[in-house]
Amino acid sequence: MASSQSAGGSSSMSRSRSGSQLPQLRCYHDEVAPVKVVEHHGPTLGKMFYGCGRWPRTCGFFKWVDEPDEVTELQFRLFEKDTKIAQLEMEKQMLDEKVRRLKQTNLNIQDQVEELALENSVVREELYSAKADKKMTLLLIFSWIFFGIIMLNQD
Repeated sequence: MASSQSAGGSSSMSRSRSGSQLPQLRCYHDEVAPVKVVEHHGPTLGKMFYGCGRWPRTCGFFKWVDEPDEVTELQFRLFEKDTKIAQLEMEKQMLDEKVRRLKQTNLNIQDQVEELALENSVVREELYSAKADKKMTLLLIFSWIFFGIIMLNQD
């Protein structure tokens, strides 16, 4: 496969190399970038590089094989960050669900507190009424006793 490339400002020819033990890299649009060899004369003759199959028309991905693998490192770091984002989003969803359940529990507790407050008012009213009834009964008993004492003293 012959294609014209620009690497470092010089024009060179290349061919794809298959069956290599080199790691696979992915280009900017996430396709496997084939390893190619510079076939044109110059200081880079015979040097291997990764170049996108669409290169240079749309992608622009280019990396010498013997260069430090910054792209792979960056892709790995990006993958790690994407993984961390996914984990945080999942944690956020779980926390949102927990908040929703706690809000519902809070509403239920508020309803129960209001019901208990009403029951408390009723019990207090009944207790006050019972105390008043007890006082009236005692008053009636004492008044009858007092009436009896007065009647006995008149004789």
